[in-house]
Amino acid sequence: MFKLTSLNLNGIRSATSKGLEAWLATHSPDCICVQEVKAQADDVAGRFDQLAGLKGHFHFAQKKGYSGVGIYTRHEPSDVQVGYGSTEFDAEGRYVELRFDTPQRKMSVISAYFPSGSSGEERQQAKFRFLEEFYPYLVTLKSQREFVLCGDVNIAHQEIDLKNWKGNRKNSGFLPEERAWVTKLLGDVGLVDVYRQLQPSSTDAAYTWWSNRGQAYAKNVGWRLDYHLATPAVAAFARTESIYKGERFSDHAPITIEYAL
Repeated sequence: MFKLTSLNLNGIRSATSKGLEAWLATHSPDCICVQEVKAQADDVAGRFDQLAGLKGHFHFAQKKGYSGVGIYTRHEPSDVQVGYGSTEFDAEGRYVELRFDTPQRKMSVISAYFPSGSSGEERQQAKFRFLEEFYPYLVTLKSQREFVLCGDVNIAHQEIDLKNWKGNRKNSGFLPEERAWVTKLLGDVGLVDVYRQLQPSSTDAAYTWWSNRGQAYAKNVGWRLDYHLATPAVAAFARTESIYKGERFSDHAPITIEYAL
């Protein structure tokens, strides 16, 4: 079994201070895709370049204390792709891809962090630009290789993916245009929302993010923002899913799926 976890860290220094490394040692994933590292290469070197025996590969943002993604793995990749060729968004540290290629199969694990539009209209427009640009990239990638993209997509796709869907229809993360983008990715492109493949009707148990306001976590007023999006051949090997809600390392919860690869 290939155990793959995704977690938005909301800062690697913060998450590790809350017990992340000990949890990883016990949880023992083959890979963990992380987002919002909020660190630079100098901050990571010698301290966070390995966690619980897993080696990290990163895409850091140019802006200090902002964004950044990584993948920690126990298996040596055949290649590492940092960024996806975007003039605007590669500077924000949003994409790292590990390739595990053999003569029989081309296979990638991707950690991606989609922009949030919740801070205002300027960032919402940036989010729309990202979605428009990233879509054809994924179409091309799917034509070339198998992959699973893990990450904070910052979109709740369906009404069952957040507690207060009626009150959020005009808010970033649940806008009709954002949800339509996911629908098109799953329908026209043929990627698979692996969690929903395994749990098609789960509601409260599916949430992976909670606001820090108004006791949202205690009341489980959450959103499902963190995904495994896979090509059909990879998704067919998905066997079990879990969202860990023990210790809180972040405002997001780790989501793990085991694949019989």
